[in-house]
Amino acid sequence: MNKTEVFSDERLSGGKLAVLGLQHVLVMYAGAVAVPLIVGRALNLSSEEVAFLIAADLFCCGLVTIIQSLGATQWFGIKLPVMMGVTFAAVGPMVSIAGNAPGHEGARLLFGTIIGAGIIAILIAPTVSRLLRFFPPVVTGTIIAIIGITLMRVGVNWIFGNPVGPTAPNLVDPTYTEWLKKAASLGNAPGSALPPLPDGLSIMPSVPNPRYGDLMGVGIAAVVLVSILLVTKYFKGFASNVAVLLGIAIGGVLSWALGLMTFEKVARADWVDIILPFHFGMPIFDPIMIGTMTLVMIVVMIESTGMFLALGEMTGKPVTEQDLARGLRTDGLGTLLGGIFNTFPYSSFSQNVGLVAVTGVRSRFVCVAGGVILVIFGLLPKLAALVESLPTVVLGGAGIVMFGMVTATGIRILAGVDFKNNRNNAMIVAISIGVGMIPLVAPHFRQWMPHAIHPLIESGILLTSISALALNLFFNGAAKDDEACVQAALNAEH
Repeated sequence: MNKTEVFSDERLSGGKLAVLGLQHVLVMYAGAVAVPLIVGRALNLSSEEVAFLIAADLFCCGLVTIIQSLGATQWFGIKLPVMMGVTFAAVGPMVSIAGNAPGHEGARLLFGTIIGAGIIAILIAPTVSRLLRFFPPVVTGTIIAIIGITLMRVGVNWIFGNPVGPTAPNLVDPTYTEWLKKAASLGNAPGSALPPLPDGLSIMPSVPNPRYGDLMGVGIAAVVLVSILLVTKYFKGFASNVAVLLGIAIGGVLSWALGLMTFEKVARADWVDIILPFHFGMPIFDPIMIGTMTLVMIVVMIESTGMFLALGEMTGKPVTEQDLARGLRTDGLGTLLGGIFNTFPYSSFSQNVGLVAVTGVRSRFVCVAGGVILVIFGLLPKLAALVESLPTVVLGGAGIVMFGMVTATGIRILAGVDFKNNRNNAMIVAISIGVGMIPLVAPHFRQWMPHAIHPLIESGILLTSISALALNLFFNGAAKDDEACVQAALNAEH
């Protein structure tokens, strides 16, 4: 029996498969549901529709995981222990689309963009499998670090409140609003000496909003964060691996005890439902948006390549260029299915690669079992409604950890980069992160630039990706070093 049969193709009993598959699901669950919560709320969808996005996401996570780990035809599936989930790399562009076009119209545009990027990703997968030399650890580490930095804003806003909307820091003084209404009525009256009010005239918010930074909510977020830290420090093994999930559960119970969380939405949700395609209507295809998402997908596929190579090392299975093409093609297929079934771009989940290293269980059939469990979860609307019912402050406490760990993953990858003998690497990281911070610090920087390029430049993740790639080519060229990419992926999981 060769090494591949011993490790990645090892057959386990049904009971072991179920337990170990559930462990993989629990490790990824918090990260898997975070993206539909972020994007659904950015789209201003109703609670029921956000819950639907969560269910659709879990369903597609499971479906694509089965395809990736079990294999489907000679074209799809790398047949390694891989759990697939929504990539955080695409959150920035997706939130940008949602901000420009909220509601069902924005959802149709978003899913059309994802479908287009998925089709292109399938077609270019063999080419991307040969582009690894352009994405050494100094590039991928920088990109992953800025992803975490960008997402941290979401976690902080979950705790305190969004900059605009009902939880904004300030409100318009009601007396000022009433005065403006009276002035408008006088200005529109026949024979009035007052001219009509100019279109778009509004009063700036100036009164502190009691809903922003509510101390009870901040306290709950702190309890969630401290719970995660305590579980991580004092528990070992499986409990430590699901510390984020346990912290969210503790926060949910506390919120219920304080009257901040109710279960009416859970009660109204069906027990079982089928995820149907094009729930929000037929998708809208925008070439510029699709091009932007395709660039994100290329970065995601390069990151997946490093993880596939790392898994090949762990399982003793040599990963050929054809294997990489099948795995990356499945990233594209998962993204295509995501757009069809009202969810998002997919890639291999790094924390589950780490779980393979920690547990030593390297059978791909464990991940197939995890995929089946996720499909079942996706067909249970009450479970999705329960997640959607959690107050955002609970998710904020966990988000600090989840998104911070994304940044830490990038830092761990960069820790393996040679900064001592090649000072240009420090220049690549410094400038690329600085460029990526522009949309965060100066969100209106693009106001005098051509509107057509706004989708390309409003994502700090995309700006960092382009900058790091270009600067690395300028300073270091494109020397092939698969070993460095494998080591970077392994560093990201420990």
